[in-house]
This record gives sequence, C-alpha cells and structure tokens, in this order.
Amino acid sequence: MSSGTEHEDRFRRVYAANFEPLLAYAMRRVEQPEDAADVVAETFLVAWRRSREMPPEPEVRLWLHGVARRVLANHHRGGLRRGRLGERLRQRLRAAVTVDPGSEVPERLTMQAALARLGELDREVLTLTFWEGLEPREVATVLHVSPAAVRTRLSRARARLRDLVGDDLGPPGHVLDVMAAQAPEEGR
Repeated sequence: MSSGTEHEDRFRRVYAANFEPLLAYAMRRVEQPEDAADVVAETFLVAWRRSREMPPEPEVRLWLHGVARRVLANHHRGGLRRGRLGERLRQRLRAAVTVDPGSEVPERLTMQAALARLGELDREVLTLTFWEGLEPREVATVLHVSPAAVRTRLSRARARLRDLVGDDLGPPGHVLDVMAAQAPEEGR
C-alpha cells in the first residue's frame, strides 16, 4: 500500500466517524440547517488540506471540533458583514426610490406622444441629449454634424417640444382617455 492510499483511507475513516457529531455540533450553533452543512463541508475541507497535521485517532475528534469552531466564527462574522451590507443597500434604495413610478406614467405618455409629433432629427437630438446623457459634441459625432449645429437644433427642438407639451406637464394622476374607462352613473 502506498502512503497516498493510506493517507486517503485514514481521512475516509476520520470523516465517517466524525461527520454526524460535527453536523450535530454545527446544527446547534447556526440558524439554518444549510449553514450547518456548509460549516461541516468547510471543516472537512480544512481537515483534508491539513491532513498531514491531523493528530492521532484519539485526539482527531477534538482537533476537528477546534477547526469547526473557527469555521463557525468565520461564518458568523461573514453573516454580520452581509447583514450590515444588506442594511446599507436597503437604506440606499429607500433614499433613491422616493417617487412612485406609477405617478410618472401620464407624464411619460404625454412626452412620448409629443416626441412622436416632432421630426426625426429633433427627436434624435433630444433623446441623445436627455435620455442618453450625451454632450452636444458627442451628439455631433453620432449624427456626423458640427457641435454648433447640434446646439442650434437642440435649442429649436426644445422650443418645439415646449410648444407641444407646455412648460408644465400637470399634476401626476391618471390620463382618463388612456388609463381608465368612464364609470357608469349610479341609478341606471
């Protein structure tokens, strides 16, 4: 028998004799059973990597419990870090999402209808500038015109759009002809 085979056989015996006690140990120390399985898997991975350092049979169980204890400590620290990160992300999302997206629907419909009534070049200059966030020089590159021509077209396109929409899109709410049917009157 080679020393590699003896080494693998010993590891298999240690695994078989200690898997269930380590799983029970981990189950009592984590909230989710899946986490206990991960702790035991990580414990045996460490044991495999350090198997040359594994003590003789009578002490191996205690050594494995020591490894499992350190794996659990890492698991708990990782959980705390994930929890803090999750809370920071939730706070950012709450701060970023202050407007009900549904309240923007009438404005979007009005804007889309107005854009559809503009010429293709006016629509392209406006959408490249405001939706895509391009600077006039960048729009000029896309459209193969000079930046001065883009600034002129942008100014004219904004004026045409303002004529179609007005300065104020109105208060948020439902657009009756698009969003809802007229309700029947009572008593009929």
